[in-house]
Amino acid sequence: MQIGIVGLPFSGKTTLFQTLTQIHLDQSALQKRDTNQAIVKVPDSRLDKLNEIFNPKKVINATIEMVDLVSVSKGDRNSNQFAGQFLGKVKTNDALLHVVRGFEDESVPHSEGSIDIWRDIETLEEEFLFSDLEWLEGRFDKLEKDLKKPKTKESAAKEIEAMKRWKDSLENGTPLRELEMSEDEMGYIKNYAPLTAKPLLIAINLSEESVANAAKIVEDVKSKIKGEQVRVEPFFAKIELELSQLDDEEKQVFMDEYGLKDSPLDRMIRGAYELLGLQSFFTVGEDENRAWTVKKGSTAQEAAGTIHTDFYNKFIRAEVTAYGDFMEFGSFVKCKENGKFRLEGKEYVVHDGDIMNIRHG
Repeated sequence: MQIGIVGLPFSGKTTLFQTLTQIHLDQSALQKRDTNQAIVKVPDSRLDKLNEIFNPKKVINATIEMVDLVSVSKGDRNSNQFAGQFLGKVKTNDALLHVVRGFEDESVPHSEGSIDIWRDIETLEEEFLFSDLEWLEGRFDKLEKDLKKPKTKESAAKEIEAMKRWKDSLENGTPLRELEMSEDEMGYIKNYAPLTAKPLLIAINLSEESVANAAKIVEDVKSKIKGEQVRVEPFFAKIELELSQLDDEEKQVFMDEYGLKDSPLDRMIRGAYELLGLQSFFTVGEDENRAWTVKKGSTAQEAAGTIHTDFYNKFIRAEVTAYGDFMEFGSFVKCKENGKFRLEGKEYVVHDGDIMNIRHG
């Protein structure tokens, strides 16, 4: 799964990318690239606890690919940079992480002259709305031609109805992610990847002086947002940058000083993972503990396929223990004795945190 990091100039999105990925590039290196990308581990305290029990030789977290895209300014949708360096690359992203500036810094003036979180959120959303509308106009032209061809007339007519609904939504200022989509429309979303249909995680980049007030700032933003495909999280660039350079013990002391119960950065990664409708199941043992990524609603056979295609094709049964049950009883033997160790068939729907061993031919 791939998440594109977007934002206005000087919002702190590249700082977020570097902190997330632990990849630190100097300014000259950054200027030579129109995108930067890297794999990020999804933090999971459950995996950490399983590691303490099994002490495996290898540990592998679930991962997400992060892509730092070029900054977008008001009116950029008409520029060559937007069409070339941005639009072509953002289409492949499964979700967007919009970094919004919420800090004052006289040495780095805001492009709009002042700090206004909601204005900046709307600015980028408008760029995406207008971009989708412009794309739709071109699509209508193509479909009108297809209506005149016997082979494509029926499918074109069906798509035109969907595109008209999308156009009405966008013209009313409503992003496509807020619409309930039919099965056909979901197919169009997958094929065309409109910007406003992508799930959105808003990361508000705040100063360290705003830690105590962060919850209120986030709630104010949430109160203005509609739909279930948007999450809002705070982010403290300077704090997170320092945290990334500390060991675990020092990190906890530092967080305690600021009154942070957990790392906002870790929470943001988990939020992005959940936003995409993903969950983890675990395989454990002396050699390796691993968190595997599957879509919510995946079957045991589909989960087996993420491990290896042979596991999918030759699936027999899955040995399943819920994480909570395993931690309660302390071993698979005790789980069996208490009826918490199950054999499940290929249609079993995997739950988040299941510990699984796949039997295959």
